[in-house]
Formats: sequence, structure tokens, C-alpha cells
Amino acid sequence: MSNPTNLKNSPKNQGHVAIGMGSNLGESLDTLKNAIQTLDEIAGIKLITYSSWYRTKPIGPPQPDYINGCALLKVELTPHKLLEVLLDVEQKFKRVRLEHWGPRTLDLDLILYDDLILDTPNLQIPHPRMKERAFVLVPLAEIAPNWIDPVSGKAIALLQEEVECSGISKL
Repeated sequence: MSNPTNLKNSPKNQGHVAIGMGSNLGESLDTLKNAIQTLDEIAGIKLITYSSWYRTKPIGPPQPDYINGCALLKVELTPHKLLEVLLDVEQKFKRVRLEHWGPRTLDLDLILYDDLILDTPNLQIPHPRMKERAFVLVPLAEIAPNWIDPVSGKAIALLQEEVECSGISKL
């Protein structure tokens, strides 16, 4: 659990955030590009950069391959408010939650928020499965290789080297 006095997330401060993005239903590439534009137009969010797009094998039930990427944002939102915004953007792009790890038009995951460690019932930062997922680490290492995971103390580039990356191809 994080100490609230260490949170650098008051609305007057700006935090650096990494988000994971994915889609495997509909026009996935267009959806992802439009989602980035939508996020950049929201008050309190500024796009810094985003990765290349990668075709990846799905985790979970049988379904089409995903297109995944990551984006870096500067935000003036608390982590919980940012999560609300990400969920709202997913809804705008017709995200429907029918089954766990099932196919989706858009998936936006809050991966990192500065060096914050947060564990609440509805939000964990860093993302609890980040270190296991090449579809997050490959695009994130492209745009933030030196970002240190506050849990392991390892740079994203090193975490990427420790995960199986076959099944991921750059578009």
C-alpha cells in the first residue's frame, strides 16, 4: 500500500504515465489511433509520445490477434480519476466486457504512474501483470526503456529481456 503523503498526483501537479493499449475487434489500428487523439484532447492529459504498433497473440479464450502499443502521457489527474477517464474512453469506442480476457474493441491499461506503488481494490500501479506481458513491455521499452519499475527496481528494457517475446511482430 502506498503512503498517501508520497503521492505525486494532486491535480496541481503533473505526473508521467504509461498506458498500454490494445484492440482485436473492428478496425483495430484506426481505433487505437483515434483513442490516442481522444486522450490528447481531454483536459488534464497531454500526449508525450506513443510506440509503434505490434501484432500480438491473444491471452485467454480463442480470439483474433491483437494490435498493441503503449503511450506516455503527462497528466494532471489522480490515478483513480485517470482510470475513470480511461474506462470512459473505452466505452466511447464501444468496449463491452463479456468474458475475462475476451476480445475487445479497445483496452486501455494504466501501467505506470511516475514511481508510484498503489494497491487498492480497483487499481494497482504498476499494473500487476506488466512484468509478464511482452505485449506491454516491447512497446513500452521502445518509448521508455530506462523507466524504472518501482516494484522490481529494474528498467523496462531489462524487464523486456526477461520475458518471452516470440509471437510479437511490429506492424
